[in-house]
Amino acid sequence: MSLSTSFSSGTSRVRVHCAPPQTSSFRPRKRVALAYARIKRPVEERFNILCERNVSENQLEELCVERWSKWESGKCKLYWEWQVDQQVYIVKGSVRVVPNGCDDDGAWFYAGDLVRYPKWLEASLYFQGPYEERYRFLAYGDD
Repeated sequence: MSLSTSFSSGTSRVRVHCAPPQTSSFRPRKRVALAYARIKRPVEERFNILCERNVSENQLEELCVERWSKWESGKCKLYWEWQVDQQVYIVKGSVRVVPNGCDDDGAWFYAGDLVRYPKWLEASLYFQGPYEERYRFLAYGDD
């Protein structure tokens, strides 16, 4: 995109030419907006679901996971609304979590994952087969 103007004063003619800067940091606004629109953040990031993969035995002992409540399921779909933060350690199986408004774009969690679901999250849970988890509800400010 450039702008050219010419004008004359007396016998001399002056031509002015303006062009965008030639630096590599220059980007037209429309292109930048389109680039940001194409970037899709992961479900975990958009809905503040925290997941730690392959948790060590030492960390499980420190958290006293064996004392947490136990929940088991077979293959099924379940809709859930979290009223408080919940921390889950997946002992066996896998689950796909699809928060409301994600249009089947979900997050997968597997055995060995330590997952923290935030308060007020609403999601459909898809269990793929035999599933077992240990869970606890967290008070405000608990880590």
